[in-house]
Amino acid sequence: MIEVEGLEVVWGRGTRAHRAVAGVSFEVPAGGTFGLVGESGSGKSTVLKAIVGLAPISAGEIRLAGRPLGTRRGKDFRRTVQMVFQDPYGSLHPRHTVDRVLAEACAIHGLDRPEARILRILEEVGLGPAFRFRYPHELSGGQRQRVAIARALIVEPRLLLLDEPTSALDVSVQAEILNLLLDLEEAHGLSWIFVSHNLAVVAQMCTRIAIMNNGRIVEQATAEQLARDELAEPYSRQLLAASRGYDRAVAGTLVNYD
Repeated sequence: MIEVEGLEVVWGRGTRAHRAVAGVSFEVPAGGTFGLVGESGSGKSTVLKAIVGLAPISAGEIRLAGRPLGTRRGKDFRRTVQMVFQDPYGSLHPRHTVDRVLAEACAIHGLDRPEARILRILEEVGLGPAFRFRYPHELSGGQRQRVAIARALIVEPRLLLLDEPTSALDVSVQAEILNLLLDLEEAHGLSWIFVSHNLAVVAQMCTRIAIMNNGRIVEQATAEQLARDELAEPYSRQLLAASRGYDRAVAGTLVNYD
């Protein structure tokens, strides 16, 4: 579905240049689910931004369904690839109703029967027609994220990019959104790249996982290997221990890998 090879992203120039992503390579098969996990600043979200054209690619190549992506992302790309952002409060226009948000996506991509599509996708994300003409300020954080997911899925993409879609939500709401995404993945046959700082969450959502640190992938593993504690790199094992919650004995052994 998508191949990323030797990807590099550099912000700034000269002495102020910062290599946010350094030689990242991975691939996601059609129907596959792939996770990028790491601490804040590890470069995982920048990888998604580079895929959609929101970050400059300094080196490397990205291929979608075998075809190299150029410097611009056209309408065909945006119909095939959609992104759900971390902040459900900032990703929706405050003066647009849910109906307008979804209708706009249909209009941009020239989709037929927009009203039927809107009603169907609202049901699929667990909102229903009662939410159709509400504004973002009338919705909870979880409901706003459901709208953001509906906006992405209404154009029927093949690949979904999920940038920490639950980190801004309460724990109980996080579980609801994760379960919703798993149901939608099965119903729509989606491929996705799921970014998170929580290794346990990524293991639940993805069949294959890449662990990032300082802009690089330090290890790739399957969800089964993760469940069996078969991670080879010390940083990966440390991140797994941290994802299981605070433990004073474990905290005393943590090493700074910067």
